[in-house]
Amino acid sequence: MSIHPAIAPGNVAVITGGANGIGLAAARRFAGMGLKVAVADRDRDQLALARQALGEGHLAIETDVADPASVAALAQQVAGQLGPVAVLMNNAGVGRGGDVLAPREAWDRVLGVNLLGVLNGVQQFVPAMVEGDAPGLVINTGSKQGITQPPGDTAYNVSKAGVKALTEGLAHTLREQTGGRVSAHLLIPGFTYTGMIARHLPQQPPAAWTPDQVVDTMLDGIARGSFYLWCLDNETSREVDNRRVLWSALDIVEDRPALSRWHPDWKDAFAAYVKG
Repeated sequence: MSIHPAIAPGNVAVITGGANGIGLAAARRFAGMGLKVAVADRDRDQLALARQALGEGHLAIETDVADPASVAALAQQVAGQLGPVAVLMNNAGVGRGGDVLAPREAWDRVLGVNLLGVLNGVQQFVPAMVEGDAPGLVINTGSKQGITQPPGDTAYNVSKAGVKALTEGLAHTLREQTGGRVSAHLLIPGFTYTGMIARHLPQQPPAAWTPDQVVDTMLDGIARGSFYLWCLDNETSREVDNRRVLWSALDIVEDRPALSRWHPDWKDAFAAYVKG
C-alpha cells in the first residue's frame, strides 16, 4: 500500500532544516523511495555533507527560512531545477530562546525560524500545490512542548504552539480547497537526538530516539491518514503522554493555575493522575 500518493518515484520533495537530524533522515528516506530531494539549511558545512550523502539528482541549497526572500529564492531554484513540488517538509528549528523575560533578540530568532519559517515555506510552496492537479503532502515539524508547555524555554514553546495552530488551520483550508488531494500533517517528535541536542550532549542519551525512528513513525502515521504524527522516545509511554496532554487541557476546564503540573499545590495530584 502506498504511504501517500505524493510520495512517488520522480516526485519532488523539499525539506527545510534538511542538512542533519530529522530533516536529513527524511531526505535520505525520500531519496531512497525515488523522489528528487532538495534540502535547505543555513549550515554550509552540513549542507555539503548532505549533498554528498544524497548524491546526484538532488539539491542542497543554503536558505534562511526566517527570510521570506530566501525562501522565495529556494522555491524558484527548486522549480527551475527539479520541477513542481509534491512533498514539503517544513522542519527547520532552533531552541534556547529563553523565558518570557529573555532578550527580544532571542525571541526574534526562535519565532523567526520555528514559526515564521514554517509560514514562509507554506506560502511559497503550497499555493502551487493547491492550483495544480497532483497529490500533495505538507509536513510541519512541531513539538510536544508546543502542547504541554513545560516551563523553561517559553519562546520555543510559543513557536511550536504556533506551528500546531498554523498546521491545523492549513489542514482545514486544504481539505476545503482540494478535497484532500493535498494534505497537511503535524509531526510531533519526543526527545530525539538531533544536531540541536548534540551541541549540548555529545553522546546520545539512552532516553532519546534516533531521527530515523521519528521518520518511521511519521511515515506510518501518514499511511494511516493521521494528522497528528505523535512520536515517543525511550522513557515515556504513549499512555503517559496522553495523560500529560489531558491534564494540560483540564487546567482550562477545571480553572486550575497555569501549568499546574509544575505548581507546588498540584504536583502531587498530577503524579497521582499519571499513575492512574
